Amino acid sequence: MIEALKSDAIVDKVGGRFKLCALIQRRLVQLMEGARPLVERNGRSDLELVVEEILQDKITLEFTGDGSQSSTRASSSDDQSFL
Repeated sequence: MIEALKSDAIVDKVGGRFKLCALIQRRLVQLMEGARPLVERNGRSDLELVVEEILQDKITLEFTGDGSQSSTRASSSDDQSFL
């Protein structure tokens, strides 16, 4: 298991366990569909990449409208938006 997921710090950073799970799931789908990682891979799995992106504040989960739609948003210098 990834050590960062054992800590409540990552849960607090995202705003709760449900939001963390949703963010990880959405970003994993993006990576599997060919999105490029926002951190160096260095032999890490996709899940490890996503956790590192969250810890480095590279991605966030944004709820729009009435909360029924959400998107994963990158906070990098090129301000890419992920759906």
